[in-house]
Amino acid sequence: MSILQFIQTTPTELAKLISDGVQNQLQDFKKDLLTQEVNDELLTRKETCEFLKIDSSTLWAWTKKGKVKSYGIANRRYYKRSELMESLKLVKR
Repeated sequence: MSILQFIQTTPTELAKLISDGVQNQLQDFKKDLLTQEVNDELLTRKETCEFLKIDSSTLWAWTKKGKVKSYGIANRRYYKRSELMESLKLVKR
């Protein structure tokens, strides 16, 4: 258990310090949340091929083999950017 002493700090100054700390934490949380939303962006087949720099036939094969996950509505297929990044693996040499 640690002990914290405030010497020559008024209650108003302490409240300001706490408020500033909370605001900084909220800003960091907001940045993390926005980054996560960008990573969960849905990409079309064309956008996915451009993102991975592959041909559409390769994307189809990888989807069929389960290397990448696709989501669909009717005849449209979408891919989550975050899952595409997770599917990339480190190549050992």
